[in-house]
Amino acid sequence: MVVGGTPVVWIDRPFTDEGRGFWAKLEGCNPGGIKDRPALHMIRRARERGELADGARIVESTSGTLGLGLALAGIAYGHPVTLVSDPGMEPLMHRLLQAYGTRVQTVEHPCADGGWQEARRRMVRSILAADPAAYCPDQYHNPDNVAAYAPLAHELLEQLGEIDVLVCSVGTGGHSAGISAVLREHLPGLRLIGVDTVGSTIFGQRVAPRLMRGLGSSIYPRNVDYGAFDEVHWVAPGEAVWACRAMAAATYASGGWSVGAVGLVAGWVARTAAAGTRVVAVFPDGPQRYFDTVYNDQFCSANKLLGAAPATEPDELDHPAERDVTRWTRCTTVLDPLRSAALAPSGSAEPQAADG
Repeated sequence: MVVGGTPVVWIDRPFTDEGRGFWAKLEGCNPGGIKDRPALHMIRRARERGELADGARIVESTSGTLGLGLALAGIAYGHPVTLVSDPGMEPLMHRLLQAYGTRVQTVEHPCADGGWQEARRRMVRSILAADPAAYCPDQYHNPDNVAAYAPLAHELLEQLGEIDVLVCSVGTGGHSAGISAVLREHLPGLRLIGVDTVGSTIFGQRVAPRLMRGLGSSIYPRNVDYGAFDEVHWVAPGEAVWACRAMAAATYASGGWSVGAVGLVAGWVARTAAAGTRVVAVFPDGPQRYFDTVYNDQFCSANKLLGAAPATEPDELDHPAERDVTRWTRCTTVLDPLRSAALAPSGSAEPQAADG
């Protein structure tokens, strides 16, 4: 199988001086990116349990990367695939998914509660209701999504041995939970840093329109392991664009929104941690699908994403619901927002529960 065994590369520039960088796991070297791993695993396990019959349709909500993985799984196991997305999907991604034989359906309006994400999931439910034999992997809540990343963790152990800090983007919560759980069996002192986007509800911020795709959420995925995180950072789109382009020019290793956000945070950890700290960042994809967004000057100018480099230090929050953040911000208090609303400071922005 062509999925797995992805390389790690050393990155210092543009974030640090030589010798103070981090290791990046290049999951973009999989055919479709990091989500090839859970897509194949979730479909294989569903078939083994009898939840997905031979030839039955796979249906799922996606912003793109999982869709590529499910297209691969559909071809490998002989299933038609229907994917539900929204107008924010990149034109290249839409065309690629169709080329791989998937049917792509697009929702037209976001939900008042849960945004585009919930609108997509509602369309998924309507498709499943019309086709009782169809199967939805439900990446947000399926524990197989988490279990799929055990091989990636073992690859990191074989490639690097000692790891002190793991930096992961958080969307469904699958790869941060799955990788860190296995690593901590061998490295109990591992610190896990989550990277989210401004406007995401995952870690207790209020929902807001989100430009970045592949990280963040308007719902609360059950796969997020809140207790595993030592801290969380929120990153704004312009900051991620700067990091993507700066890494591409300095090292040739880059990717999309998640890669830029993770690279920015991992670079900060590398230059501020004690000398000798071994930092690892997971880069979920490569740059190719983002030629119309992250690497498109016209798109970035229209969305006011081009300008000066981000601040050298993140802003700080004492509590994740203390205030709405609009730039790179760090918080070392990590709480499950659905279980901790009562703990929010008086007058703070409490999370809005979404239909997850």
